[in-house]
Amino acid sequence: MSVTESGASTRRVLAASLVGTAVETYDFYIYGTAASLVFGPLFFPDISPSAQLLSAYATFAVAFFARPLGAAFFGHFGDRIGRKSTLVASLLLMGGSTVLIGFLPGYAAIGWLAPLALCLMRFGQGFGLGGEWGGAVLLAVENAPPGQRGRFGGVPLLGAPTGFLLANGLFLILGLFLDAEQFKAWGWRLPFLASVVLVGVGLWIRLRIGETPTFKKAMAEAEASHVPAAEVFKRHPGALAGATLAVIACFAIFYISTTFALGWSVGKLGYDRESFLGAQLIAMLFMAAGIVAAGYAADRTSPRAVLIVGCAGTVIVGALMGLMVRADALGLVWAWMSAALLVMGLVYGPLGAFMPSLFPPRVRYTGISIAFNVGGILGGGLAPFVAQRLAETGGVAWVGFYLAAAGLLSFVGLMGLKAKYAD
Repeated sequence: MSVTESGASTRRVLAASLVGTAVETYDFYIYGTAASLVFGPLFFPDISPSAQLLSAYATFAVAFFARPLGAAFFGHFGDRIGRKSTLVASLLLMGGSTVLIGFLPGYAAIGWLAPLALCLMRFGQGFGLGGEWGGAVLLAVENAPPGQRGRFGGVPLLGAPTGFLLANGLFLILGLFLDAEQFKAWGWRLPFLASVVLVGVGLWIRLRIGETPTFKKAMAEAEASHVPAAEVFKRHPGALAGATLAVIACFAIFYISTTFALGWSVGKLGYDRESFLGAQLIAMLFMAAGIVAAGYAADRTSPRAVLIVGCAGTVIVGALMGLMVRADALGLVWAWMSAALLVMGLVYGPLGAFMPSLFPPRVRYTGISIAFNVGGILGGGLAPFVAQRLAETGGVAWVGFYLAAAGLLSFVGLMGLKAKYAD
């Protein structure tokens, strides 16, 4: 293969790893944004606004409980038949569920069937996403040249700010062209329907790539694991438990500084929705910068060392939250979100290089997928719901303490982990 062909192949691989996580974040964040702004009164009975918002946040958590099931399912096939085919299937399920949400009728039209259908589609999102992150990371890392695993592993994770920017930017544009009634009546559906475009692009890219060299080598050297999940729990319980704790901080930061912050700041602090979405849009650039910096730092030091620094940063931004997230000071709120998302880059960016090193190639897809998605339940699944309750009963400072605790849990998990597998 020529240098030009090799470069083109590398770009396709990195694009294929990036596009899926971008779709993942886009799908999840448009759901989180819609849950914060319209799902409460649209899909639930006419009760108090606070109860409706909490109900919407409860459906938000459904996907997180579906994710470990999807991780075990897609991980099984990813470790047995390959990364590429599994990633195509997970993208189809995840994107298809998102598009269908855009067609759902509300509570006024079909009663209790409305929240039930919403939960089913949310489950489909989570189940498909359970196989997405692990496969995208392996696609990048298992094609990485020596000494560049941190940078390559960070590329699919850049899908998070990319998907957020697409989602937030689209909601911001809708806010400029639609009034509040139009947005609540039908405008919120457009971002869900637009997901079909992203899924189409993702499929086109992924169908043009091959299998990873590491997976080919593992299959040539030994028979595939018959039940990868059982092997992970039996032979690698310490790595699984530690990795699960290690990802808690990144989920907590993301959903507290985006989904919760949006609902609380617009609903309780009185900020204009478009102004706040614009502030979040700019703050998200700090997360992208953090991921890039973390990838380079991970290659120069170690992914684990960068993650530990990020955990310390999580505690600090948690402690500052009560002082900075308040009414009539959007600049301070933006500064806090920017700092929090920069720190998230440090606790998220190195995971792509670090987590695959904890499991052998024959069960790697399953191991990192289960750890990442169970950690997602602990760190992100209930974060908007818990944060909302804490803020209502004790103030935003308690949400900051909750975030700091997440950082400490991830630090504890990292203390028991050590990279074992280079391939």
